[in-house]
Amino acid sequence: MTNSGDQENPVLTFEGKRYDLNNLPDDVKELVRGRQVADAQLRLHEDTLKVLAVGRQSMALQLNERLKTIDPMAE
Repeated sequence: MTNSGDQENPVLTFEGKRYDLNNLPDDVKELVRGRQVADAQLRLHEDTLKVLAVGRQSMALQLNERLKTIDPMAE
């Protein structure tokens, strides 16, 4: 789903079909807005997960370095 075109004639492209956004019923426009918000939230949380994964990996590397100087328990 994408919106394209200039500000005066926004176009919704959905499943390979194009629609004049201005001529859609209000409930459909609201669904389009809701979908855009959901897409934005997904991108935000995907980025957050990437940052957390990098931080977690960094902590694992630091932990590995620090544990090199500590004797482990006997097995």
